[in-house]
Amino acid sequence: MTTEMAPTSSGSPALSETATYEIVRRKHPWRVVAAVLVLVVLGLLAFGVANAKGLHWSVTGHYLLTRVVFYGFLRTLELTAAAMALGLCLGVIFGIMRLSHNPVLSSVAWLYVWAFRGTPLIVQLFMWFNLALIFPHVDLFGLVHLTTVKVMSPFLAALLAFGINEGAYMSEIIRGGLMSVPPGQTEASLSLGASRGWTMRRVVLPQALRVILPTIGNETLGMLKLTSLAAFISFNELFGTVETIYYSNSQVMELLIVAAVWYLFASSVLSIGQYYLERRVGRGFVRGGRKQTLLETVLVNAWAKRRRLGANW
Repeated sequence: MTTEMAPTSSGSPALSETATYEIVRRKHPWRVVAAVLVLVVLGLLAFGVANAKGLHWSVTGHYLLTRVVFYGFLRTLELTAAAMALGLCLGVIFGIMRLSHNPVLSSVAWLYVWAFRGTPLIVQLFMWFNLALIFPHVDLFGLVHLTTVKVMSPFLAALLAFGINEGAYMSEIIRGGLMSVPPGQTEASLSLGASRGWTMRRVVLPQALRVILPTIGNETLGMLKLTSLAAFISFNELFGTVETIYYSNSQVMELLIVAAVWYLFASSVLSIGQYYLERRVGRGFVRGGRKQTLLETVLVNAWAKRRRLGANW
């Protein structure tokens, strides 16, 4: 492109009405240099791993899709889902208790968080697994008599350790999410005649879910990897399974790569699910050309239902 310049009365050039400009993209040579260096390092690393003399990729490929490894992977998913469900339930209960005006409830919830969040998870895991050393028998009100050794299986010990420990962290996450909802939301709901329980379930918790859902997703990914600690109490999840195999054939790195691939696969699937769930929960409600808040949506629908059915909340 060319630029036409027209002279002014003072003799200095000025831009004419038909002036055109050439747009030149700014060059960043150091970005190219940095990108090339990173690619070279990654290429050398990949080449070194692929051609490592002590690494047998055929062994990795053989065990990657074997039945025993896949069964261990399913056990990992089972433990993760059960522990997160238990932790989420405990988190909601103790998170609400922390916000209670009852000093007994709030103190008990604080003590629970203090105890289980302040001790290592591996210690809690071994304490649950060895519970029979201090409680050989469990007697429930004289109705049920159980032997602790028979009841406390590795799966149950891992479930209690992971779930209760996660509940301590989840209670703080839930409490933070509840505190993020403005008090005016509750006051507006109560002023329309709604009960406190209904307000908590239909107004406060759905709005808090938008805040706490990303953290819950991160906690789920963390729980997926923490389940590998269950191998220390002889629970054959994914890591415990590959550990047993490489103890017998001494192919340590090959089997660890197998476990890493399965963990990466599960983490990727959970991350994709978390993305779509967050997008669905965080979507807006449009009414009259503007976004309708969740409180407006809930109260308007509930009020219409009440008038239509003539029922109390």
